[in-house]
Amino acid sequence: MPARLTPVQWLICAIAAIGFAFDTYVVLMLPLIVGPALSELTHAAPGTPQFTHWTGILFWVPAIAGGLFGLLGGYLTDRLGRRRVLVWSILIYAFSVLAAGFCTNIWQFIVLRSTAFIGICVEFVAAVAWLAELFPDPKQRERVLGYTQAFSSLGGVLVATANSLSATYAQSLPAIYGGHEVWRYTLISGLLPAIPLIVIRPFLPESPAWQRQHAAGAIKRPSLAAIFSPELRRTTIVTTLMFAMSYGAAFGAIQQMPQIVRGVSEVAALARPLQQRVAADVQSWQEIGGLVGRTLLAMLVIVVVSRRRLLRIFQIPGLIVVPLVFWLAPGWDVPMLKAGMFAAGLCTVAQFSFWGNYLPRMYPTHLRGTGEGFAANVGGRMIGTGFAFVAAQLSSTLSGPPHVQLAKSAAIVAAFVYVCGLALSTVLPEPKQETLPE
Repeated sequence: MPARLTPVQWLICAIAAIGFAFDTYVVLMLPLIVGPALSELTHAAPGTPQFTHWTGILFWVPAIAGGLFGLLGGYLTDRLGRRRVLVWSILIYAFSVLAAGFCTNIWQFIVLRSTAFIGICVEFVAAVAWLAELFPDPKQRERVLGYTQAFSSLGGVLVATANSLSATYAQSLPAIYGGHEVWRYTLISGLLPAIPLIVIRPFLPESPAWQRQHAAGAIKRPSLAAIFSPELRRTTIVTTLMFAMSYGAAFGAIQQMPQIVRGVSEVAALARPLQQRVAADVQSWQEIGGLVGRTLLAMLVIVVVSRRRLLRIFQIPGLIVVPLVFWLAPGWDVPMLKAGMFAAGLCTVAQFSFWGNYLPRMYPTHLRGTGEGFAANVGGRMIGTGFAFVAAQLSSTLSGPPHVQLAKSAAIVAAFVYVCGLALSTVLPEPKQETLPE
């Protein structure tokens, strides 16, 4: 039986959970605010080529920037230590979300979204390596990684709630540039979860595995070439491609739903603040589904030995559910949309927790951040998020009103990435041992 968690370990888990929640909080702001923000900053109307162009850029360019610097962050995590990189990543994204609320043009918005993405991309890699090495007992480590990552979905629920509250109380809040735009207050709210991270995380312990090797001068220099060595090449390539498919489902389909919701007949007839509130409400149900999926994975991760079998528990139903939900969404009412997004979130979001548990077991200490960083950032952030751009461009070639075009496009993208992900799972390497490789 693993020892009970100490008070310091409980604090570590709590701070890690807040960090994971804040990552999702920042990412999922964009689907909620992209329409109003673009309308103000570019004066483009939804459904126009200009609006579609900027939407694709906002979903993809920050993710590319985050992926490039996240890859560097993984390397620095192995070189400089987990805790130091975590602290700096928090400071970067805290400043970025605050400043974005005061941007005055589209270029400022893109730059600040990019720096926010850089912060969360680096934070995820460093946090997973840090947590995995702080809990050496295999079953305890799996539980800690599983349940703390489940709080990522709480971040989605919180940002949807913050957006809804901003819509309700916007006129009571201090004016920004003479107005009370909901999207600005939603952006600024991203600073709140960062405060406990900035205050507490610098005082938490460094990873003992990394610190021990560093103090002995035994830690090897990380390199990209090393993660493509014969013994790690298959792991790196397959996990990178599968990470891309997981993110492809999220960005190419799930994150398009707030825009689709606004075009549904019963929602389109509402005033813009009410449309915002309904879109946020539907997204919150997707995140509740994601929370259930992540919690289910955390329960199954110590029961299901085969990693391939564990992943397919979510992939196989997702292959049916997610494309179907988006293809039918334009004809559904709001309660049906909520139910559909709950199911889509459960199948898709649980896969992100899978990678947080799986990747630390596949790389040695001196390559753990680099290997995780490559799969998460090159695969997930740089390739996977590009499916948002694909969905936006594909939608313009399809028939129907803008929200119907986008729904069809999202369904096609979802079907493609789920088929590819399921096929790749057949060659996913199984971990060789329960303990972390040194």
